[in-house]
Amino acid sequence: MQLEGSCHCGAVHFTVESTTPQPYMRCYCSICRKTAGGGGYAINVMGRYETLGIEGRGEVSVYRVRHDDGTESDHRRHFCKHCGSALWVWSPSWPELVHPFASAIDKGLPAPAETVHIMLDSKADWVPVDGGAEDARFAEYPDASIAEWHARRGLDVE
Repeated sequence: MQLEGSCHCGAVHFTVESTTPQPYMRCYCSICRKTAGGGGYAINVMGRYETLGIEGRGEVSVYRVRHDDGTESDHRRHFCKHCGSALWVWSPSWPELVHPFASAIDKGLPAPAETVHIMLDSKADWVPVDGGAEDARFAEYPDASIAEWHARRGLDVE
């Protein structure tokens, strides 16, 4: 399905094709929390990078996390350089994929079948983990990728 997204000020609009659009995974890591997570976490979905269309490409800035050892992360977090809206993450480690933030998608995301909470060892003390007792919770990364989660549940879409 085609996803349409934008920044808050309207300088950047994008489209991307996704077969895995359910925004089910909440990431509580410090990077997501501080760059995109107003609720203490961020949610992203997955799309095919080759289908990413961008209007306002010149208005996009990229942030690469600098680790404690001084190295930079391969993950490139794309933001609107005017309003600071988090838009998507791309990495050369998975060049065929792009991960738009669910918060940047304007319409059309299906309600998630369940919620998975990840990187809870990095969660800020003030952040509650809302959800049901049946929600999966992981101290670090989950046991399945976004694609595997969708496939296991038969939730892939065209």
